[in-house]
Amino acid sequence: MGYGKWLGRGVLLALVLPFGLSLAQHPPGADGEPRSWRTAPRHSAGIAPDPAANAGTAIVQVYAAQTYGWRGYFAVHPWVIYKRSGDTAFTRYDVIGWGGNNVVRRNHALPDGLWFGATPQVLADHRGAGVDAMIDQIEAAIASYPWPDEYRAYPGPNSNTFVAHIGREVPALNLDMPANAIGKDYRPLTNPVGLSASGHGVQASLFGLLGFTAGVEEGLEFNVLGLGFGIDLNRPALRLPSIGRLGMDNQAAVVAVAAEPAPAR
Repeated sequence: MGYGKWLGRGVLLALVLPFGLSLAQHPPGADGEPRSWRTAPRHSAGIAPDPAANAGTAIVQVYAAQTYGWRGYFAVHPWVIYKRSGDTAFTRYDVIGWGGNNVVRRNHALPDGLWFGATPQVLADHRGAGVDAMIDQIEAAIASYPWPDEYRAYPGPNSNTFVAHIGREVPALNLDMPANAIGKDYRPLTNPVGLSASGHGVQASLFGLLGFTAGVEEGLEFNVLGLGFGIDLNRPALRLPSIGRLGMDNQAAVVAVAAEPAPAR
């Protein structure tokens, strides 16, 4: 009985503490008057490179921001943007669960726009040599996404499932999705074992509800009912639900910054 009691307390603490930290970081009403999803700000966060000023450089970035409303205390919404060398505008792709049958949306919002009031964070940032080829792979991954007409907020497939699929198909992204990216671990019963979202690790999962991930980028993470618990040894931190990680910052570094000349028109 004694061990069971302490185990129960430990599980409760592991669930409540991350939620409490998430609530403390983003307390209700901190941004002023409550907003509806219709009036929540969607303007640019000012973190994407100026595509015109970097016309000669191919760029890929992956973002994630808290989801709207109460779900933002538990999960994030990710998306990918890119521009080829010579382009002066970004293309954005994410999965949206409303407004049409095909949930994969192109240029649904600004490249680095706030997600209904939430400022995005950069998960991956690649620029310069080799990135044009990476973009080809990303576009092929988008075209091969297995659930273009299906969306479930929990346990998936959803926006996190979509970006995790791109990460598996394009290992050069070195994508490390946070523990609170609910849906990143979604796998069908017919394919329960395979690459992790980084493309460099291994994952076993039943519908994103029970499983584990092990890899250089992700460290070791266990998934229980869609909630991720683990440890990252690459950049030392705990991987926790609600807040994603607790420890060393995992802000993506710019990779391959050497600019490429713009192609002749």
